[in-house]
Amino acid sequence: MRTFFLASLLVIGLLSGPHPSSAQSPVPVILDTDMDSDVDDVGALAMLHAYERAGKAQILGVIVTSDEAYSAACTDAINTFFGRGNLPIGVSQRDSLRSFSKYTQAVAQEFPHKVTNSTAEDATTVYRRLLAAQADGSVVIITIGHLTSLSRLLNSGPDAASPLDGRALVARKVKRWSCMGGQFPKGKEANFYRPDPASTVNCLRKWTLPVTFAGWEVGQQIVTGGGAFRERCPQTSPVYRGYEKYNGFQGRASWDQVAVLEAVEGIEPYFSVEKGQCIVAADGSNEWRSTPQTNHQYLKITGSPEVVQQRIETLMLGR
Repeated sequence: MRTFFLASLLVIGLLSGPHPSSAQSPVPVILDTDMDSDVDDVGALAMLHAYERAGKAQILGVIVTSDEAYSAACTDAINTFFGRGNLPIGVSQRDSLRSFSKYTQAVAQEFPHKVTNSTAEDATTVYRRLLAAQADGSVVIITIGHLTSLSRLLNSGPDAASPLDGRALVARKVKRWSCMGGQFPKGKEANFYRPDPASTVNCLRKWTLPVTFAGWEVGQQIVTGGGAFRERCPQTSPVYRGYEKYNGFQGRASWDQVAVLEAVEGIEPYFSVEKGQCIVAADGSNEWRSTPQTNHQYLKITGSPEVVQQRIETLMLGR
């Protein structure tokens, strides 16, 4: 009986939220995701919950930048499963929604949740309220989708949350930005060009703080969510269901997970960086320019992609 009681306390503790570690203060993060067409968003959100339980991250809220009808509900279902159904969720769009995802509807219908796209708060409102409540220079913003919501934040005016406009609020409260986007040293990547390249251009023009780009070419080398992951992932998890519905555990590139890994753990030992400047054209294509003093850098894998893959899958499993 005593063993069962202690085990129960452990489970409750793991699910109750962040547990700060004495070795590292939790990184306050806001995740901005397009939880819809690809399943790497599911893996990235699961990773953040693992980091939070380990005391390495504090999830302040999630911004859902999508017009997919079940995107917010799926996000809330994942948060709820990991014991964080109280997390604020802001959405970029409440009406004219489409149903096109391979997995969001199944996750939303099969797992408890309270939030939907129609009931969630506006993304800009949530962004501003979350930032205003944090210590200056503390928040890491992680974008793993297109940049409509971040652009709207930067364009926003003063409101009840803060007398500062969006650019000033970001400059005061944010530490840095981890962005899954672009292809380096040059190319055309979906988060930058589809469906809102103008927001990408606006974000890079107005952003003055450090930003690290996790380009398409990095995540493409790291395949997660395959057969070995299926054997280790509980079938009762929305993460299992998401990968099962997406492609039956055939594996998928880990673009979004790379951005989360870097945002919480930093550059070493998995990556090195190239410093310079990311230039984005009106069509969302990008190219890299070398310059000695800049706030831009993009990731390169150091060593074996398999090592990064193992680390990501361990976190996706909640360990």
